[in-house]
Amino acid sequence: MGAADDKEMSLVQARTACECCHDCALGKTRTNLVYGTGNANARLLFVGEAPGEREDATGIPFVGAAGQLLDRYLFAVDIPREDVYIANILKCRPPKNRDPLEDEVQACMKHLRTQVRILNPSIIVCLGRISAMRLIKPDFRITKEHGVWFHRGNFDMCAVYHPSALLRDPSKKEDMLEDMKQIAQKYHALKS
Repeated sequence: MGAADDKEMSLVQARTACECCHDCALGKTRTNLVYGTGNANARLLFVGEAPGEREDATGIPFVGAAGQLLDRYLFAVDIPREDVYIANILKCRPPKNRDPLEDEVQACMKHLRTQVRILNPSIIVCLGRISAMRLIKPDFRITKEHGVWFHRGNFDMCAVYHPSALLRDPSKKEDMLEDMKQIAQKYHALKS
């Protein structure tokens, strides 16, 4: 069994532990746990805020309209979705897609930390303001700091607009494309 198999097994074990979690009330109302998906050897990790309705129904992050838009951006900058790992801070859907509550975030952060430890990516991209405020800095301003790189621990990190924000405000799509081009440049440099 190689390192890739070890990572895959560790992710399965971590997911199983997360499925048993009831540290907040969301575990009682979810349809499916939305742990994360992708390549266990990913060098690039995308982290969103919380699952939406389609994600809750399927158990897979970013499969609804926002996920389809993210897929189009990944395709546009030549990053195959199967090469990356995609997760959310929360693993269960908040009712009516409301912002996560502080106790929910605190309960779920341990699961995200476990994912990051197992995956050990080189780059972490926060999808949206909420994720950036939790992972980069509490006063993160998405309109001013999207695409700005930060170094935290062993990771290069940045934030981009959440794809659902682009669906509501298409005027930000060009900024997103430029940010994704920078991410792709940094990502492809890792592979050379």
